[in-house]
Amino acid sequence: MKTVIFLVLVFLEETFGWGFKNGVLHNSIWLEQAAGVYHRESRNGKYKLTYREAKAVCEYEGGRLATYEQLEAARQIGFHVCAAGWLHKGRVGYPIVKPTFNCGFGKKGIIDYGFRLNKSERWDTYCYNPHSKECGGVLTEPERIIKSPGYPNNYENDQICYWHIRVNYGQRVFIEFLDIDIEEDIDCLSDYFEIYDSYDDIHGLVGRYCGYELPDSIISTGNVMTLKFLTDRSVSGGGFQIKYTAIDLPSKQSDGANASSEAYNEFEY
Repeated sequence: MKTVIFLVLVFLEETFGWGFKNGVLHNSIWLEQAAGVYHRESRNGKYKLTYREAKAVCEYEGGRLATYEQLEAARQIGFHVCAAGWLHKGRVGYPIVKPTFNCGFGKKGIIDYGFRLNKSERWDTYCYNPHSKECGGVLTEPERIIKSPGYPNNYENDQICYWHIRVNYGQRVFIEFLDIDIEEDIDCLSDYFEIYDSYDDIHGLVGRYCGYELPDSIISTGNVMTLKFLTDRSVSGGGFQIKYTAIDLPSKQSDGANASSEAYNEFEY
């Protein structure tokens, strides 16, 4: 019991420290699993799910639609997503910890669209699964090997894992695939591994991967990347192993003098 309380206090301490530290933004995508709440969108893109479809997505992954109270509890420990989604009993909203001009209308809290009369409206969804298996995390080391849970043994079914990589401001993330063995199907609709060139799994999708063929290496455009691993209830595989390395941008010559030049990138934190 003491261990559980200690871990919760650590989560809260880390979360209320939201902001800039050592040149990188500290948010809490990794606490999705701790709170049991996570965001999902249609495999066809953002805002494609009716209420019935949203409910089916959560149940298919072993969970259920999150309640307003569960979403708020997750928000209070740092859960922040700028995308409206279905909740329990047909409510729609999204959690904002750090409001911006383009997200949250300048307000923090649950941006509440209320109970929708038209259940055929299309939004994303927020699911709740208190028994989801822990995996993922926030990674700030300059170099690390990331493996699927249980690697090199087969990964388990019904898993959703997020790894949020943050390196120093001005650096980039270089990702190299070392091994991949994920259930293969057309368009990777069953089990898959995704890479996002951003701080969440909403923006900047680089690619979705499954099968056995090693993908090409990837370099981020900012100093953050998000990795997502999702499995369904059927066939499994040996999983994956990747390596990421923080790399410095080369200096450029400007007006005959040495200068470090970087193009603006919306995902630089």
